[in-house]
Amino acid sequence: MTLVQDELKIISVDELMKMNLKIPEYQRPYRWSSSSTNTLFADTYEAFKSRIGEYRLGSVILHKPKSQNYEYNLVDGQQRTTTLSILLYVLGEKSQNLLRENYKPSSRDAIYNNYMLLQKRVNELPEEEQNKYKEYLEKKCTVVKIVTDSEQEAFQFFDSQNSRGKALKPHDLLKSYHLREMTRDPEKLKISLISEWEDTDQNALEDLFSNYLYPVIRWVKNRDGLHYSSDKIQYFKGIKQSNTFNYSIYHKASNIFIEQFNTSGSSELLSSGELNQFQLTQPIIAGKRFFAWTLHYSVLLEQVKSKIDSDHTKEEVPGKRTGDIYIKQLYEATLLFYADRFGYETIDESVMHQLYTWCYSLRLRMKAIYPQTVNKYAVGQHERINLGKDLFSIMSEMNDPQELKSIFLESVEESGLQSSSYKAIYESIKQWNGW
Repeated sequence: MTLVQDELKIISVDELMKMNLKIPEYQRPYRWSSSSTNTLFADTYEAFKSRIGEYRLGSVILHKPKSQNYEYNLVDGQQRTTTLSILLYVLGEKSQNLLRENYKPSSRDAIYNNYMLLQKRVNELPEEEQNKYKEYLEKKCTVVKIVTDSEQEAFQFFDSQNSRGKALKPHDLLKSYHLREMTRDPEKLKISLISEWEDTDQNALEDLFSNYLYPVIRWVKNRDGLHYSSDKIQYFKGIKQSNTFNYSIYHKASNIFIEQFNTSGSSELLSSGELNQFQLTQPIIAGKRFFAWTLHYSVLLEQVKSKIDSDHTKEEVPGKRTGDIYIKQLYEATLLFYADRFGYETIDESVMHQLYTWCYSLRLRMKAIYPQTVNKYAVGQHERINLGKDLFSIMSEMNDPQELKSIFLESVEESGLQSSSYKAIYESIKQWNGW
């Protein structure tokens, strides 16, 4: 991209809004959700209340036509910039040039809905507070301004961001979010965490969140675990450093205690070494602990996968068909959650047999397996087998791992097998369960 070097700078929201911004025809409609809009308000208002000296809102990429010295086309950042304009309008700054642009008809509902939402949030504040917050938003909230003078490259960038899927992945957005939460941590620590994160296999990180962590934390609550995306990263944002509600103080104090316990030498008194710091049923603490949390579950998942490979034959865990892969991921996720709750060291042969039986009974009964099939089964709503056996939710309420062995699972008759390819699976499950 041909950058205009003298315009590459960090500017305040006020400076951004005073530019002659235009919405080019190729831009997508304004579609920011009420959830994203509420988050923008909450994050900037919390930064204001916490007296953060500068709150960075990301970047905007602008195209400056060579024939025009005063117009800037919004290439990337239109959704957030429009929302900021609506928020400033609600706060009394009526001269919002961007809102006079010719938005597509399909944008109008979102603009109106977000206007009503922000008006409601702002009206919750005393008038004096509104004025101070508005001043903070304009002067202390900033963006990185990036300008290109090539229309062709502007189109190419827009296309890559919106059509070719090269926008930041959800785990990259989480990395940026949690780094922003580390306002009181030294730069050296941030650089170390970024280096460790970038050295990690990025495809493995994407797989960890989309196929294991997100589904599990949803299935535990008997909710849909499908379609993880950037719109759902709020499940991994955790408790902000500035949050002082009772529940957040409790969880932050618990995390601090375990950190101090493990670093004080007291953990040497435990036969198992250090205290486990994380639970999938408990909230994350935003900032540096998110990175430790991610690494912890990345390592635990690899341990689980290795154990499956060593304890089962290839015939017992087939992986050639797409449906086989989905079932194996379910088995891995089930073992991951069990290990998370009771400890990896408690996974014995009987535990693996029980969890394997629950997962692979679905494979035996169904001819075709899709993500929707697995999702329905995980929350106990699959009518073909083990209806009501939402194992993740059941395990989340267990106090002792022995309770797992008391769960009665439906048997599968040999005549009910959907494919002879899974005879080895059936024979193993039949032997273990005495069918």
